[in-house]
Amino acid sequence: MRIQAAVTRARAAPMSLEMVDLAEPRDDEILVRLVATGVCHTDLAMRDQAFPVPQPIVLGHEGAGIVVKAGRFVSGVSPGDHVVMSYNSCGHCPSCRDDEAGYCHDFFGYNFAGLRPDGTSPISNGGEVIHGNFFGQSSFASYALCHPRNVVKVRKDAPLHLLGPLACGVQTGAGAIINALKVGVGDSLAVFGAGSVGLSAVLAAKVVGATTVVAVDLNPERLALARELGATHTIDGADPDLVAQVAEATGGGATFSFDTTGAPAVIRKAVDSLALRGECGTVGAAPLGTEVTLDLMGLMTAGRKFRGIVEGDATPQVFIPVLIELFMQGRFPFDKLVTFYPFDRINDALHDSETGKVVKPVLQMTVS
Repeated sequence: MRIQAAVTRARAAPMSLEMVDLAEPRDDEILVRLVATGVCHTDLAMRDQAFPVPQPIVLGHEGAGIVVKAGRFVSGVSPGDHVVMSYNSCGHCPSCRDDEAGYCHDFFGYNFAGLRPDGTSPISNGGEVIHGNFFGQSSFASYALCHPRNVVKVRKDAPLHLLGPLACGVQTGAGAIINALKVGVGDSLAVFGAGSVGLSAVLAAKVVGATTVVAVDLNPERLALARELGATHTIDGADPDLVAQVAEATGGGATFSFDTTGAPAVIRKAVDSLALRGECGTVGAAPLGTEVTLDLMGLMTAGRKFRGIVEGDATPQVFIPVLIELFMQGRFPFDKLVTFYPFDRINDALHDSETGKVVKPVLQMTVS
């Protein structure tokens, strides 16, 4: 079928809106009409080749839409169902079997290869192969093919046009706090980076009852929004006494810290800001080969922990419905992060995200 898609053809170049061909869904695939899709910094990183994804490619990995067709081997969703599309995974490696699909042994193959596992792409234009299947969806398009492992059926009374960011950015931030770090009542948390991921972490910290939540960023408007969403303290990331400021705010150091930047200097401060036996998690998509220097003695003698987190340690089919329920109850207002753009303004949305003008752009194909 002919669809409209935003095609990335060159590093750091604007995406081009094109009419392309999307293959019919296979027996194990699901055809979804996109209503909206979030824009994530991972899309920007892939456009700019921070990871060497093949080009031309259709990016997009926070899709929300309505099922049009489901292959005969697909169960759990039917035409007309509202769905969110999250990350993909193999389903049979040790991590997947342990319900830790974010650490799938072939995570890069299933999400960044731009091809199905059999080496084909579902997207083409005449004789030209256009790489698709990005995160099992390539949702910068009017229609997408996804898979049973990365599709999440959602309640029809929830605002579908708003739900796409739950698939990655919001899930990553909230899941890091709730699932991975397991922040609890009375804990203190320092969040480094007040973008969509960091602010989702602030929202989650409020949900779980953390009593001290420190947000660190260079943008005063982001810090003001962090306070509105539940941060008890905010600190300018350029403050030379940043670590001491976190210690003062938390009474000696944070129980947990969370880095969303992937910047080695910021990670070092996040770890140094921990209390004894504290734990730091990072989710920043740093370029391949990035290294971090830590004070090993300070890590060891204080019993501190440092770990990476992918997709908030979340099983999307379990966690995304929980976030939707919290949102519907008014306890997780992630809509305050969102700015909507029509799909044909995708390059404006990418620019505004990259420059920090908006927190979370969402492209709307259809208002729902």
